[in-house]
Amino acid sequence: MTHPETYSLHPGSAPLLLSLPHTGTQIPPELQAHYVPRALAVEDTDWHLARLYDFAPQMGASVLRPHCSRYVIDLNRPPDDAPMYPGASNTELCPTRFFTGEALYLDGCAPDAAERARRRSRYWAPYHQALQAELQRITALHGYALLWDGHSIRSQIPWLFEGRLPDLNIGTASGASADATVAQVVQAACQTQAQFSQVLNGRFKGGYITRHYGAPQRRVHAVQLEMCQSLYMQESPPFDYRPQAATAVQPLLRSLLVAALHACEALYAPR
Repeated sequence: MTHPETYSLHPGSAPLLLSLPHTGTQIPPELQAHYVPRALAVEDTDWHLARLYDFAPQMGASVLRPHCSRYVIDLNRPPDDAPMYPGASNTELCPTRFFTGEALYLDGCAPDAAERARRRSRYWAPYHQALQAELQRITALHGYALLWDGHSIRSQIPWLFEGRLPDLNIGTASGASADATVAQVVQAACQTQAQFSQVLNGRFKGGYITRHYGAPQRRVHAVQLEMCQSLYMQESPPFDYRPQAATAVQPLLRSLLVAALHACEALYAPR
């Protein structure tokens, strides 16, 4: 299922929705002249995540992906553009800076209020309508839903955070977006190995998608996983996928999803 210029949705059979909101790479032709030339390479994309999670459809997961780059609009930010992490550097609903802090737009070309509203209507709203509808379908079918919001990021970005990130950053909005048992089993699954470091609700606790849709009281449990790109790809241009490295981390990713699903299932199993 697709929505022109906006998203693609692969409906699955399991109580699992994989959202990949920062994997889009398109900047519409009519907008390209507004950006600095460097921006057209969309360096801050969550590169190759659909390939990394290629096992998810085989698990029966629904998969939702956008077409447009986060440089057009950030689907993981609230529609009112309130900062996700007060006191830290934040990217906006319609970002105006690279992750390195430099301006994305040529002088005088950043989107004004009317343009931000247009992008919100054209790109942000359809994605979120699809996300909400798919969660409702899954919940109606299974009685509950697990929303897994997949992200990746360079391991060191001084403008956004100090030092090097842990390899796997699990976020449940400080416990508000998923039952505590879901976070516990995901973290426990991470701790069965020593190759990759992990943290729960550290620098990245979950963005708008995790915080808005995670509602354990309504049987929807949302987990964000922000992982370092160094685990599976080259972090600098040309941002190549590293198949051998990816093969090493994919079994762990699968085990995290399986653990979270089992925890959700256990919450609603007949007693």
